[in-house]
Amino acid sequence: MATYKEIRGTHIVSVTSDPPSPVNGQMWYNSTDKVIKGFTSNPAGTWASGGNLNTARRELGGSGTQTSALAYGGYTGTPPPSALTESYNGTSWTEVSDLNTHRYVGASTGSDNTNALMSGGNSGGGGITNVETWDGSSWTETGDLNTGRDSSAGGGTNTATLMFGGYSTTQLAVTESWNGSSWTEVNDLNTARNYLAGTGENNTSALAFGGAPPTTGATESYNGSSWTEVADLNTARDSLTGAGGSNTSALAFGGKYPTITGVTEKWNGTSWTEVTDLSTARRYVAGDGTTASAIAFGGDAPPYTAATEEFTSPVTSTVTFTVS
Repeated sequence: MATYKEIRGTHIVSVTSDPPSPVNGQMWYNSTDKVIKGFTSNPAGTWASGGNLNTARRELGGSGTQTSALAYGGYTGTPPPSALTESYNGTSWTEVSDLNTHRYVGASTGSDNTNALMSGGNSGGGGITNVETWDGSSWTETGDLNTGRDSSAGGGTNTATLMFGGYSTTQLAVTESWNGSSWTEVNDLNTARNYLAGTGENNTSALAFGGAPPTTGATESYNGSSWTEVADLNTARDSLTGAGGSNTSALAFGGKYPTITGVTEKWNGTSWTEVTDLSTARRYVAGDGTTASAIAFGGDAPPYTAATEEFTSPVTSTVTFTVS
């Protein structure tokens, strides 16, 4: 049922200073500044251009934030897969030490450009078990996965990661938990799939969404012991990516089905809501961050792209009305 404010609107009142917590669409007269002001909010958020990668590629790994991100591996269009690693400082990308094993479509996790984990992937001959950890200056090979695979997803940090789904000789539901030294198989996803996306803050809280085949919008939440099916994405797709801190807060962007898309959706723990699309529609995109501040880079538009975009939500501002 509509409220009185929604039907009649908000009256313009005279105040000596701007209100501390205005609502969207509220207007007031500031008698000190002698101007009419208003408050506007864009809860859908916005994507803005960032500095381009040095090397355009798709199916790369990515982790971090808008001011501290890492891009690694991928496919440039010419075999073999890439081992290239680039670090982002909020403005530009700088090439740093390569992965030890060339690969694409591995599962990537990490909190910034000083810590990351690259798990599995394809080095040119199918899914691998190899795992590498990044310490801010170089990659070190560490404990292997129990099940070699590519096109899987993950969430967490380089000391507490959950990896799920992927492809070996068929689509997988296998889930493995990393404690900083070894991998342990835990309960499987309900829906086996590859080219899915995932987010999570550690190995006890994660969200898995999208994937193929067939292309799906299925979303599952992990509580530290098992997966539970929750509300589907509004737009089913594969080869997308995600950002977010837990299984109650996530962002899904990019992907393909049936065409390449820039669709972005936000998860609030219960349902997905469509927000502002990526400026460059793409599949096999990498990214990370939070639902309020995310980063997307690389992918296939086509052609392969180096474009970086930064998401900010919500966008609010106080504006002054003038007479023209």
